[in-house]
Amino acid sequence: MTFVQLEVFSVLAELKSFTLAAKQLKISQSAISHALKALEQQWNVRLFHRNKNEVEITEIGYELLIYTNEILSNSSVLTQKISDFHGFKAGKITIGSFGASSSNVLIPLILKKFTVKYPNIEIFIKEGTDKQIAQWLTERKIDVGFVVLPEDHFDTYPIIEDIFVALIPKNLTLSQKQSITLKEIVQYPFLMTAAGSEQHVNQIFRQANLNPIIKCHFSQILTIINMVNNNMGVSIVADMALNKNLLELYPNVSKHPLSPNIKRSIGLAVKSKNYLSPIIKDFIEIAQSI
Repeated sequence: MTFVQLEVFSVLAELKSFTLAAKQLKISQSAISHALKALEQQWNVRLFHRNKNEVEITEIGYELLIYTNEILSNSSVLTQKISDFHGFKAGKITIGSFGASSSNVLIPLILKKFTVKYPNIEIFIKEGTDKQIAQWLTERKIDVGFVVLPEDHFDTYPIIEDIFVALIPKNLTLSQKQSITLKEIVQYPFLMTAAGSEQHVNQIFRQANLNPIIKCHFSQILTIINMVNNNMGVSIVADMALNKNLLELYPNVSKHPLSPNIKRSIGLAVKSKNYLSPIIKDFIEIAQSI
């Protein structure tokens, strides 16, 4: 087997399309088919169920994919170490981001410093939920990912602390209060985030033995704010996902701290600190310095 074949297997498993895989790898679809066929013959297994141009990974394929991504990740680390030795500072990194707090706030701040030091590094951002970040780390689909701490399954590095806040329509008398309790929140239709903070908002209510009246789930913070602005309900979001200029665009939305105040700690996670490339180490150090 070759690294090209392994990369074809990994990319095809993620994109589930010969056309998209060929486009990303910048090779022909016939080359994709040839590499996959050679790998299946060598391993004597069927890696995908084929349906015209689309594919679905088999059970044994999924098991082998984890080890394949591990090999590709270690190969990337090796390439970066050799590149560093020669002073090239080249390569690529893939970062997992769980929502507006990391995508809109933290990543731009980090990359502003990181790209000055590593102008030749190609950067990929994969955005998903907390669960997806954990899965991508396990499967080596990302090199490093943003997580809410504590996170016991990976090696982690604390970055910053944030708080949760309530978003209330200004026409409600509740909006006149300095801070909002969870007991007050559950008396109104609740707009639940379906992005990075969902499991933590759910946990906040569970710990208080309260059940919000969930009206809708939204994956985009802007949609939640707009719904609150139109008197469709109240919500709880991470304060870092907001900024003053953003809320100024929605005159009927007021932001309030929760009472008691509820914090969260955001960090970076890697599958194992024993296999970090120099570039990922620097990325983490820069992140901790912002």
